[in-house]
Amino acid sequence: MYVRKLLYLQPENSPQVYQDAFETAGWEIHIATEISHAQQLCEEHKFRVGLMNLTPGAEKDLEQSIDKFIPPSGHTEWVALLSAEQMRDEAIRHLITSYCYDYHTLPVDYPRLLTTMGHAYGMASMAYQQTSQNTQWLETNQMVGVSPAMQRVYRSIRKIANVDMPVLINGKSGTGKELAALAIHERSIRANGPFVAVNCGALPSELIQSELFGHEKGAFTNAIKQKSGQIELAAGGTIFLDEIGDLPFNLQVNLLRFLQEGTFKRVGGTQELTIDARVITATHVDLEKAVSEGRFREDLYYRLNVLHLRMPSLAERENDIEVLAKYFFDKFSDQTTARIKGFSQEALRRLHHHAWPGNVRELINRIRRAIVMAEGRLITPVDLGLERRLSSRRVITLAEARAHAEKEAILRSLRQAKGNVSQTATQLGVSRPTLYRLMEKYGIST
Repeated sequence: MYVRKLLYLQPENSPQVYQDAFETAGWEIHIATEISHAQQLCEEHKFRVGLMNLTPGAEKDLEQSIDKFIPPSGHTEWVALLSAEQMRDEAIRHLITSYCYDYHTLPVDYPRLLTTMGHAYGMASMAYQQTSQNTQWLETNQMVGVSPAMQRVYRSIRKIANVDMPVLINGKSGTGKELAALAIHERSIRANGPFVAVNCGALPSELIQSELFGHEKGAFTNAIKQKSGQIELAAGGTIFLDEIGDLPFNLQVNLLRFLQEGTFKRVGGTQELTIDARVITATHVDLEKAVSEGRFREDLYYRLNVLHLRMPSLAERENDIEVLAKYFFDKFSDQTTARIKGFSQEALRRLHHHAWPGNVRELINRIRRAIVMAEGRLITPVDLGLERRLSSRRVITLAEARAHAEKEAILRSLRQAKGNVSQTATQLGVSRPTLYRLMEKYGIST
């Protein structure tokens, strides 16, 4: 029989559960009468399920120490065992909703309790498997996330990587656009070639042309020798141009020529150079708007936007917040000598309530700072700098509300039209190209 390990936290003088009932059902039960013993057992075994006996009168002491005991970074689901009378206590209800998967009222109904424990085990195992799958993706792509939004990104990356065409990645600052570009490169036929990243927004305008295309000796003051540009260094691989929307208008024609013909000249040079490199660009600005305002060349925009990938903001990835926090905790926790175990439950709640205007980059910075500043064994809201943010839930913007309504309208019309795009476009009063563009924007497929 397959044996599942169960940790039973049973304070002294509490009602005894019958081990035989659990063992017959395939459970290996480990009993702890105090927190210190339970902590020791957790270090020795990997429990998926814990049963917590809330003895009347002892729950207050338990609540004070439970944050130090239940490690949020683990994959253990807890079930509370208590009397019906205890359920009237607000503190008990708070404890259960904060830390437990489910509860069971006394007297023990073993068939019902065992069913609950089985469900808890299944949910804990599923969470563990999701994290394992996420880790497998991470090992090859350095991207973390199990949310539906990120699953769509992963599927798009796999498709895009197999086609050797220019890619435009849209997304707010800090959403991981460069990681997405690297993932595309590493899955492409150019994986053995170089991956060269250039941030167009970080370069002075007078140096961008030289940085991208290189220069000849004597082309300008201080050009004491010939220099190869970043595009030339990317030969046989991928050139990633981040913040392409910041590329000066007068230099955009040079990039357009390279995209059209695969040739360019170094600054001060007369020789045409031919380079084979895939171009991936990224921006946080609306390039269509920039085109309409005359700040970005329309022909260049269409050359860059052959394949399109949109990176979701962290606010769209609520299921990933805890996954990311635990991943970056594991990644950076060796940078301190402090014995920090993970996050307090309150810290995790504050992470979920924060608006994350800086996206994943902000999350990384807060986790790294918390690891250094934490004084206890668990990271607290104060360590994260989120101590005053619980009551201020993120307020949805008007643009987000419009986008949500637009997406729902498209999905509803597609269902009514049974996936017929032409009929859906007619119902919505838009052209088919416009509908296809909106479907791509919101990650909708038929």
